[in-house]
Amino acid sequence: MRIKSLLALFAAVSCVAKQPPRQPPAQPEEPVIRVEVNLVNLFFSVRDRKGGYVSNLGKDDFTVYEDGKPQEVRFFSRETNQPLTLGLLVDVSRSQESLIEVERRASVRFFERVLKEKDMAFLISFGVDAELLQDHTGSPVLLAKALERLRLNAGVSGMSPTGSPVPLPGGPRGTILYDAVWLAAREKLRGEVGRKALVVITDGVDVGSRVKLEEAIEEAQRADAIVYVILFEDPRYTSWQYGGVSGEAAMRRMAEETGGRVFRVSRRESLDDIYDTIQTELRSQYSIAYAPTNQARDGSFRRIEIRTKNRNYRVQVRKGYYASKD
Repeated sequence: MRIKSLLALFAAVSCVAKQPPRQPPAQPEEPVIRVEVNLVNLFFSVRDRKGGYVSNLGKDDFTVYEDGKPQEVRFFSRETNQPLTLGLLVDVSRSQESLIEVERRASVRFFERVLKEKDMAFLISFGVDAELLQDHTGSPVLLAKALERLRLNAGVSGMSPTGSPVPLPGGPRGTILYDAVWLAAREKLRGEVGRKALVVITDGVDVGSRVKLEEAIEEAQRADAIVYVILFEDPRYTSWQYGGVSGEAAMRRMAEETGGRVFRVSRRESLDDIYDTIQTELRSQYSIAYAPTNQARDGSFRRIEIRTKNRNYRVQVRKGYYASKD
């Protein structure tokens, strides 16, 4: 199943039908008071100086700031098994050709370990275009079957190398990394509730995306999605094909702005090791909800900061959110 043409998506206008207001009872025995409060929900983790996860803190250990102003925390939880919607994005461009089999085997094991009851996951591959290999499912078996369909996607024309009519105008294309993140956040995560995360396996180099890095980050923030990036590189390509250009800086920005992290596969840390770390982090998160003092839904970006009483602790949380009407 292929994701809709990027060109068509960018031109589309979404409309949301407004539901008519509920009619009050004809003769209510008591007055009914309705109060509408916009809550900001945050999922975050805390680590000590050695990088270990701190999971025994309470509500009073945290102070939340929005645009520099302290906020009142309405809800707090240390639960580590809240339902999760997870998207795995795998780079299958030419530079990843020799790594695809390793990615496939490790990803099968990751889904088997990370998915719990009520969790959902989907799989997207991307090269010169993006392909949805498996839609939302809680089945590791279906995800494993989808991973078997990972294939090199390295055409250099404006068409999919498989011959599918997915037009990519604008001349030769490379790796549409930013487009893939934008699509996953907008099409697969924005409508979901609860914890949401994207795991992106790539060398970090984008060649030919229509959206800019900033737009991909914004879409992930609007979807309340944490982005984890796993840098997996074939030295034969990173050393010469891109003239020594590295996508690490862009990937670090994307991860940090959304409350995630960047990992690098190396001799000291395998892809399996990194997957285990991500799994542990996803199960070691805190949850906070607060009603912002600024209740205006004006579409502006609000900066968020969470501080702990212990200065040796580091809070990993997204940098902010958009106060949009929807």
